[in-house]
Amino acid sequence: MLDIHLIREKPDVVRSNLSRRQDDQILEWFDELIQKDVEWRQLKSENDFLRSKRNTISQQINQVKKEGKPVDDLLKEAKALPEKIKQNDVRIAELETRNRWLLLRIPNLLDPAVPYGKDSSENVPAKTWGKPPKPSFEVIHHGELAKRLGVADFENAVSVAGSGFFYLLGDLALLDMALQRLAIDMLIKKGFVLVQPPYLLKREAYETMVSLSDFEEVMYKIEGSDQYLIATAEHPLGARFLNHTFSEDDLPQKFAGVSACFRKEIGKHGLDERGFFRVHQFNKVEQFVFCKPADSPVFFEAIRKNSEELLEALEIPYRTVLICTGDMGVIASKKFDIEGWSPREGKYFELMSCSNCGDYQAHRLNAKFLNAKTNEKEFVHTLNNTMIATTRFLRCLIENCQTKDGTIRVPKVLWKYMNNKKEISLPKAKAVKPVSRASKPFAGKKSIHKR
Repeated sequence: MLDIHLIREKPDVVRSNLSRRQDDQILEWFDELIQKDVEWRQLKSENDFLRSKRNTISQQINQVKKEGKPVDDLLKEAKALPEKIKQNDVRIAELETRNRWLLLRIPNLLDPAVPYGKDSSENVPAKTWGKPPKPSFEVIHHGELAKRLGVADFENAVSVAGSGFFYLLGDLALLDMALQRLAIDMLIKKGFVLVQPPYLLKREAYETMVSLSDFEEVMYKIEGSDQYLIATAEHPLGARFLNHTFSEDDLPQKFAGVSACFRKEIGKHGLDERGFFRVHQFNKVEQFVFCKPADSPVFFEAIRKNSEELLEALEIPYRTVLICTGDMGVIASKKFDIEGWSPREGKYFELMSCSNCGDYQAHRLNAKFLNAKTNEKEFVHTLNNTMIATTRFLRCLIENCQTKDGTIRVPKVLWKYMNNKKEISLPKAKAVKPVSRASKPFAGKKSIHKR
């Protein structure tokens, strides 16, 4: 969240920056916060005065009694003070709750380099790499090809778990793990610490990383509990340092979080019913960095480059786009998306998202460092970037590495993680396959098990 002191000292500057997001609701929240913060400070000041006055009157009463004079007027005045203080305290508590609510929803200030634009169609390409292939054959849908090769089962996953789930089998499951291992090994070589975080977070911890009431519709909540399945490793990686103060020598802290992620994927995009692109459960390796404010631009470029190098190692054509004002989320001050090429659709699609969050998350976390020169605490900066979300990469690899005869070529950099397997093809001796219960692909309804 934003620094309330900055809002008080430079309200016009903050409001002008927020207006770049082209969202009237944000400006209404900001104006309400300004008004209610003024009221809160006035009431706090009034109660401080009233408490001081109560103490003064108590002393006066004692003195007047010693002098043998009447104290009725002083007692009457003293009796009225506690009720007024109590009334103010009730209103102060109401204002604190509302102001906290507003602060958690007002987004980060945008970096000056963020281009103006109304939506994702106006994001600005910043880099391209590789020559998009033009296959001489019709590229098969990634889900369909995986099914034909016997390395994915959608029908039975839908039957036992519901839409948006799948089974990865054999070589495709191995490929998923190989992608994770490649990403992990690349990050470890760059000094990242590997972390396997908890897959559940309590609501209070989650709200240190995101505005949960706005994010909640895409998350899975544990019934009868205040715990949620994580949507990305970024969230538990950051929440681990709630109310933490780093020494300056401890920074930067660079983490590679590897986890399963869970999302309802409700919204304009919906589910990928026939494949793995947009699903409820997927594996991801996430980069997360805590650093000093002066260093965040350097690490922003570094974590972006890490992801680009992974794509280059896999020989996947990509482009990097700078996100415009109309497509920015709440948390980031500047953001790049890295998009892989889809030869089937003839366009790029999002694979990774790289964000510099400045001190916005740190204010939520109350995560600081002790400045060695000033001996004062300052808020750290946080940054994150997807190193790999394997299901999206599986789609990308199956399309870009698909051959005319319907096999999937394994990129050379993954051979050592795949028992030196160089392609995924139909096995000579096929494994036992459950009997299909549907005439249409991906339309299974009943369980394969006898009831």
